[in-house]
Amino acid sequence: MKKLTGTFRNTQWDPYLLVTQIIAMQALLYVSLGSIMYVMDFFAEANHTLDHIFEYHEIHVTDLGGRLVIVAFILNSLVGAGLLWFVVRRTKLCLDFSFTFHVTHLVICWWYNEAFPSTIGWWMLNAVCTALMCVCSEFLCLKTELKEIPVGYTALNNKVDL
Repeated sequence: MKKLTGTFRNTQWDPYLLVTQIIAMQALLYVSLGSIMYVMDFFAEANHTLDHIFEYHEIHVTDLGGRLVIVAFILNSLVGAGLLWFVVRRTKLCLDFSFTFHVTHLVICWWYNEAFPSTIGWWMLNAVCTALMCVCSEFLCLKTELKEIPVGYTALNNKVDL
């Protein structure tokens, strides 16, 4: 049942929309990570395998390949911020979607490796990527949400069609 209130947006909980957005974000983020990783593997002259995405031992700074994996994850967080802005467009949901993607990534890595990720580098990278994706997407969504509200002296003098 719809609840009519004086709020800006409809606050009705829509599980189908939420699940669809989660699936879309997971798919788009893994496609973008795979694409970025493909380019990084090309520069490192490495084999293109899923190990670069899901193997937590691949994240290290000892050689070029490991550093490029780190750069790919950070770039994917920035791409993810743009995707969150495009798909979700709600500032309040950015933390939830960022966290959901990285928790799902943890579960997939755990399953893929048949062991819980135990390197500090993997945990630090995922914490930084979660924070980066969340903050950047909140900035973009907040900028969009505030842009639509007419504020200022000129807005008071002009008639606004509501």
